[in-house]
Amino acid sequence: MKIYDFEIDDNVFELGKQCEAELKERFAAVEKTKEKNFYKVLDSFRKARVSDFHFRDTSGYGLSDPGRDKVEEVYKNIFRTEDALVRPQIISGTHAISITLFGLLRPGDTLLYLSGAPYETGEAIIGIRKAEGSLSEFGVKFSQTDLSKRTEEDKIKKAKVGVIQRSGGYSFRKALTVSEIGEMIKKVKKINPDMIIMVDNCYGEFVEELEPTDAGADVVVGSLIKNMGGAITPTGGYIAGKECCIKKVEGMLTAPGTGREIGPMLNLTRLFLQGVFFAPQVVSDALKGALFASCLFEKMGYNVKPRFDEKRGDIVQAIELGSAEKLIAFAQSVQGVSPVDWDAEILPSPLAGYENDILMAAGTFVQGSSIELSADAPMKPPYVAYLQGGIYFEHSKLASLVAASRIKSISK
Repeated sequence: MKIYDFEIDDNVFELGKQCEAELKERFAAVEKTKEKNFYKVLDSFRKARVSDFHFRDTSGYGLSDPGRDKVEEVYKNIFRTEDALVRPQIISGTHAISITLFGLLRPGDTLLYLSGAPYETGEAIIGIRKAEGSLSEFGVKFSQTDLSKRTEEDKIKKAKVGVIQRSGGYSFRKALTVSEIGEMIKKVKKINPDMIIMVDNCYGEFVEELEPTDAGADVVVGSLIKNMGGAITPTGGYIAGKECCIKKVEGMLTAPGTGREIGPMLNLTRLFLQGVFFAPQVVSDALKGALFASCLFEKMGYNVKPRFDEKRGDIVQAIELGSAEKLIAFAQSVQGVSPVDWDAEILPSPLAGYENDILMAAGTFVQGSSIELSADAPMKPPYVAYLQGGIYFEHSKLASLVAASRIKSISK
């Protein structure tokens, strides 16, 4: 079977057709979630009374920027929180996590990860992996537990801040749903009502009708080159939550004493607002692509997380391929169907913040944008590919079919 220049194995193509037929009900549920999230976003814009006046540019210090204030009001409305910081000066999800933790913690405090080990880039922030300027250098203590498996009351009683990582990262676990996050928060608050709960919400926004702040999280953080940017926001991140928490964090974003009052939008206000307006649609297509990949590769005999019939907490699809050769073939296939740099050779290489060499396919319009179609993986057994994003379902579907065909030819 040939789709333009792309060769699809006939059996793989038939499996793809079977998957689409089996996924009709799941796709309909995704569409329903998209509809509800769109109405929520639209309502948030209307409540904020956004005007084209707010799209004007600011530079330098960025003092008295009404557009920036409107962006943050829209985000506050979406997450139903008391306050929000949404800035181009927040470079990534990792940066948003770092700013928030440094804002909330003081020397001698204990940070507790409630969902197991932190994602690899978080290890340097905390000081698990040696890095200049880590929390451990400032006397912050660290501990971890996994509330989805057990409760460790002693650790919970001692902690000032608890972190829940919604996505599985490179742990090959299923992402946490909002209801699971809510149950974890209830357990913790019963033992330590004063603990501040921060949720790393990366990859999870608009996957469900509710967000972690609806389930009791004090703060949520994320990146705008993931779900919330709708594939058109070129940089930035957000931190939303209780006003008392945001007050502590804003000095880390800029400087104590100036806080949120400075920070130019650099002519990005319209893209910030337009991106979040598009986000429910883009996330729904990315979700459909993840469901299709899960179904297709499971039918081909591969271990996948989550399975296509499980409730999802994020847009990431993990596929255990079992060999370095297959993993590279998968990444090269994703790159090969990209609109940008489709002919680039994908090889494992060092990446800032990661201990292992990383294989990364991302022929994206925004560098590193993982709401656009991309795939990445640490180069280590059992060689798991992490597929995410896709502005069009058809794009993700094609990537899965091409990758599956290429991997099938290796297996022969």
